[in-house]
Amino acid sequence: MKKTAHYTVLLNEAVEALVGPLDGLYMDGTFGRGGHSRLILERLAPTGKLIGVDKDPQAIAEGEALAQIDTRFSIKHGSFADLLTWVEPASVDGVLLDLGVSSPQLDQAERGFSFMQDGPLDMRMDTTRGLSAADWIASADAEEIAFVLKEFGEERFAKRIANAIVREQALEPIVTTGRLSKIVTEANPAWEKHKHPATRAFQGIRIFINSELKDLEQVLTAALTALKVGGHLVVISFHSLEDRLVKRFIRDQERGQQLPKGLPVMDSQLNKTMKSLGKAVKAGAAELAENQRSRSAVMRCAKKLA
Repeated sequence: MKKTAHYTVLLNEAVEALVGPLDGLYMDGTFGRGGHSRLILERLAPTGKLIGVDKDPQAIAEGEALAQIDTRFSIKHGSFADLLTWVEPASVDGVLLDLGVSSPQLDQAERGFSFMQDGPLDMRMDTTRGLSAADWIASADAEEIAFVLKEFGEERFAKRIANAIVREQALEPIVTTGRLSKIVTEANPAWEKHKHPATRAFQGIRIFINSELKDLEQVLTAALTALKVGGHLVVISFHSLEDRLVKRFIRDQERGQQLPKGLPVMDSQLNKTMKSLGKAVKAGAAELAENQRSRSAVMRCAKKLA
């Protein structure tokens, strides 16, 4: 298995936005290869605590190694949607979520995420459970595949591509990323400039296989419960579906309870629960020069009010 470097997107910006009390309790809901976690630990006092969470067994192995050398850190295997399994309500000073697929997952052909490298068609972040992409394609009909491609991949030609996938699957099971990429590419009639024609289809299938948007909706609500008053939520998104969910969640918490116009209520009675902390943050020129994958990253931050 090829060992790949991992570039941590918006590293300093995210940790700066996250860390408040140096003796606090923090959660890195997407540990990955530990870039954010290591910098958080550098900032924390000896009495501070950090809990890392990840679905990926390879990330868990990395986290266990870190936990051996820093007793302030612990790692949990699972989805960040289950955040409240590991912490009490109103006990956490900051929650960090770095969404999407990590560089090692993309770069390792055997993980099945990449349309650029041929490998087993897996796409599971947690390889210990759930259906692989190949298993799902083998059992799904054209209507279901088209829904996934359109809903999660925002693919304009979802029906056409789904029909091609089902037709080819009937001839021979689709079990590699290379074959799926070829089928999608040939079925896509209008390639986008500077974008591989299989990009949207692979994104859609990956998001569906890993329940990424459902988990994100759940973790945003769970994080609000877990945070102390004054605690920070920091979320880095990599595509518009994620960012819209995060933006809408923060906006709704910031607005508070929506009541009919004309009711004689004070602003303080609207039960506002969060305050947005500044505008969305994107990677600067220096980071973009080092890592082109950071070009789509958008970071949003909010503080819990009550």
